[in-house]
Amino acid sequence: MSFTVAIDGPAAAGKGTIAKGVAAHFGFAHLDTGLLYRAVGRQTLDGTDAIAAAQALTADELEQGDLRTADIAQAASKVAVIPEVRAALVDFQRAFARRAGGAVLDGRDIGTVICPEAEIKLFVTASAEVRAERRYLELKAKGSDVTQEQVLADVRERDARDAERITAPMKPAEDAVRLDTSDLSIEAALERAVALIESKRPATQ
Repeated sequence: MSFTVAIDGPAAAGKGTIAKGVAAHFGFAHLDTGLLYRAVGRQTLDGTDAIAAAQALTADELEQGDLRTADIAQAASKVAVIPEVRAALVDFQRAFARRAGGAVLDGRDIGTVICPEAEIKLFVTASAEVRAERRYLELKAKGSDVTQEQVLADVRERDARDAERITAPMKPAEDAVRLDTSDLSIEAALERAVALIESKRPATQ
C-alpha cells in the first residue's frame, strides 16, 4: 500500500533533514527532489542545455559528486523556472511517490503540483535570517569562502525566484500543515512532523 508524505519549503528550513528523519522513522523511501534540479543545474555549468539534461537524467546522476555547493544551488534554482525542465522531471517524482511501502518527497512544489493527493503535506519554513545562518555554517564547515551577508542575500534572491516563477511557484498547499523551525531544534521539529504523520496514517499500516 502506498502512503505519500509531501514536504515543501524554502532552502535551509530543515525540510530535507526532517524528510530523512521521517523516512527513517516509518521505514519509507525518501527522495530529495531538489537533487534532480541540482543534477540538471550541475550539467548546465558544464555547458549542457538544461532541457536536454532534464530529459536524459538518470537516478545514477543523483549520486555523482557533491551536488550541494553554492554554485550548483544557484544553477538549480535557475533551471527550476524553466517549464520544460519541470515537465521532464514530473513523471520521475510521481512514480517514486506512489511506490509500495510509503514515500517521503521534499521539495518546493510536492504538495501543490507533484503529489496534490498526498496523504499528508507539510510546509517547513523558518525566517530568512535563521536559514541564512544555518546555510552559512554549513558552507563554512565545507571550507567555502563566503560571508553571512552574502548567504543571506543568496537566500532572499532564491526565495524570490522560487516564489515568483510562473510554473509551480513555491507556496504551501491549501491543506498543508505549516511547521516553522525558526525556534525549534531538529529533534523537536522532527517530533512534531512524526506526530502529524501518525495522526493521518491508517492504523493498519
